[in-house]
Amino acid sequence: MMDHPQRFAAETSKPRSAGATLGRLWQYFRRYSWALLLVALLIIGSTYMQILIPDLTGQAVDCYLTPFTTARAAGGATDSGLSELLAAGGEEAFSNCWYTTPRLDATATETLSGLGGIVLLIAGLYVGSAILSGLMFYLMSLSGYRVLRDLQARVFGHIHHLSLGYFTKHEAGDVMSRFTNDSDTLQQVIGFGLVSVLQGALQIVWTVWVMVRLNAPFALISLVTLPLMFFATRWFSGQARKAFRRARQQIGNVNADLQESISAVREVQAFSREDENIQNFRESNAANRDANIRAQAYTGALGPTLEALSYVSLAVVAGVGGLLLLNSTGALGGAISVGLIITFIGYTQQFNRPVQQIATQWATLQSAVAGAERIFGLLDEPAEIVDSPTATELPIIAGHVVYEDVWAEYNPGEPVLRSVDIEATPGQTVAIVGPTGAGKTTIINLLPRFWDVTAGRITIDGHDVRDVKQQSLRRQIGIVLQDTFLFSDTVMNNIRYGRPEAGDDEVIAAAQLSHAHEFIERLPDGYQTVLGERGAGLSQGQRQLLAIARVALIDPRILILDEATSSVDTRTEREIQRALEQLLRGRTSFVIAHRLSTIRHADQVLVVDGGEVVERGTHDSLLAAGGRYADLYMSQFRRKGAEEEPVEGETAEEAFLFAAD
Repeated sequence: MMDHPQRFAAETSKPRSAGATLGRLWQYFRRYSWALLLVALLIIGSTYMQILIPDLTGQAVDCYLTPFTTARAAGGATDSGLSELLAAGGEEAFSNCWYTTPRLDATATETLSGLGGIVLLIAGLYVGSAILSGLMFYLMSLSGYRVLRDLQARVFGHIHHLSLGYFTKHEAGDVMSRFTNDSDTLQQVIGFGLVSVLQGALQIVWTVWVMVRLNAPFALISLVTLPLMFFATRWFSGQARKAFRRARQQIGNVNADLQESISAVREVQAFSREDENIQNFRESNAANRDANIRAQAYTGALGPTLEALSYVSLAVVAGVGGLLLLNSTGALGGAISVGLIITFIGYTQQFNRPVQQIATQWATLQSAVAGAERIFGLLDEPAEIVDSPTATELPIIAGHVVYEDVWAEYNPGEPVLRSVDIEATPGQTVAIVGPTGAGKTTIINLLPRFWDVTAGRITIDGHDVRDVKQQSLRRQIGIVLQDTFLFSDTVMNNIRYGRPEAGDDEVIAAAQLSHAHEFIERLPDGYQTVLGERGAGLSQGQRQLLAIARVALIDPRILILDEATSSVDTRTEREIQRALEQLLRGRTSFVIAHRLSTIRHADQVLVVDGGEVVERGTHDSLLAAGGRYADLYMSQFRRKGAEEEPVEGETAEEAFLFAAD
């Protein structure tokens, strides 16, 4: 199992900005601005209704219950009694009665009727606020899931345009984690979470403004815990964001280890590495557990801290308000009423509730920001191989390939190829042999631009491959690799993968050319048989024959065979070889580590060592020269020639496998 310290260090060393990440998310939301505008209006309407409720509750006390109680205590005093009460300093007590006018001579029935009306209004506000909240959550979820769809589509497209070099440095499991797990965290926030935070923030600001408008000194006293809440939220959220970023990276490591173990399960069992792999997975999984526990610890501590501070603020409102009410001669005594205290208690709860709500959503929000950072980090990965602005379509080619003083390197300053010159005229077969790591695969990877040359150039029919569009280039190049990838689809669709528009008859003809038709006919559903993952259920040789059929169907002018038969037994290889011989006819072909019979008849044989072409010529001329090719040939012939049984039509020399790699 591979370690991840370098990649992890690279990710954590980059400066991150939540504001920049949210700004990039906004670019995706902008196209649904109509829905966001409606959501904003619904948030304002719902918040306004909620803001009215504590004020109306206070008015129910000051404008109905207090005058009625005063009148009963006075023995049914008239309006003049009310005037005397107001003149005695109680004017402030009824200054917030905008919904109704207090009357000391009101009967019990009138008081109950008015009180019932305000109660119904409060109930109506609760219902209306709930309806508006439901609508805004629906609209936000609608636009949020569309944003997620657009973002995932862009990520998926970007992955397919990344150069092969990216996938040699990043595990497939980590890339999948960014696409799935990190997207899931965004999904949890984009709907309910984001609206809750936005509405809560508006409610906090609006509540503070109303409290200050009603009684500024009392509001300042009521909000005495606000600075503590602010600093607690800032500190805990900062720590949680760092922890969640680490947790998102650790889950990527877990997925990478899991994907690697599943893909290599045969090798794991063959080398009896089950216990070691299980232990390695336990370690990465434990690191993931510890990172998540640390993140949840910070977010979990924020909620109780804010809740404790909210209780303190409620105690301050009730205690200070009661003292001021009893001490009517104080600075604020005349301005304090029972209803105002009740109103401020309601507003304090309304202030604390969204603060706690934001705190409960903070864990998901922080995780989502960390996930979004990783997603955008993937989107920011540049594609190393791109079409130039002046790139043109490559016309139908004849297949004249020229390498002119080609240099190539994967890491700066470490050349893999040095001054390679090759010319293949249309229809020629060029065999490339040499030891492992000599640069053979790099030579052929430069032709379809899986990598780019560092110096020199490669031309096809006089067109520099860097000056034509990649799709038009790769459409005319067929590749058969050692490890054939087949999709979980029908045999028919796997063969026509390179030409989806091809008819069934064309597919069958390609299968017949590749000698795959016979075994396909024996499958349960013939060409409509659905293959398992990566062609499970087929032998390696059968998978290779399907790969040859796939290439034959696109009828390329240039053919690349990269150790296409090195993973099969000799008998199967002979059958594959017969299919390849038909495929090679009339095409410019580059062959690595192929059978001796193919190399014997190749127009050119290139011996590559240390990134350089050290010998070139035909099979016979290189043998006559007595150089490296002759040494390699003789050593392999002596080792394998006696072991191979020739089949009909083959000499003993042709029977053995020429595995130059």
